[in-house]
Amino acid sequence: MTKLHNDLLRDIGTLARTIHYLHDLHFKELALQRGQFIFLTRICENTGINQNDLSLLLKVDKSTTAKAVQKLTAAGYINRQRSSEDQRHWQLFPTEKALLLYDQIITEENTCLQLCLQNFKASERKELNRLFKKMCANLETHWQKTKGQKQRIEVQ
Repeated sequence: MTKLHNDLLRDIGTLARTIHYLHDLHFKELALQRGQFIFLTRICENTGINQNDLSLLLKVDKSTTAKAVQKLTAAGYINRQRSSEDQRHWQLFPTEKALLLYDQIITEENTCLQLCLQNFKASERKELNRLFKKMCANLETHWQKTKGQKQRIEVQ
């Protein structure tokens, strides 16, 4: 039987699920459904982003983004407008309601980050951030290649 080389990815998964669970509990009080805060923050941070680019940024499929955008639009958090450059794309803009909520979301994320990094030295925090960015960069190339292959398969 093949043995796992180390538990790093399992630990990252556990950490991610725990953080999402805590965020979902907090954001439920703000009338956001599960995981919607991720879409909302990226739209606030990238005003005018189109749905396709939002999917690529978050590494989710287009249908997941479409559902989240539909729910956020219905809840009055974002407005969709046809792109003047490409009529096939919808640009996404946060509403005033979303911008007010954005500050609360970032405050919650910062609180969770402080909990995760308590007892870490400043140098350890900096190194951890550098290492995670390096891991993401390592996977980005593979993800792009895989995503490209998937798109070619869907077109045929």
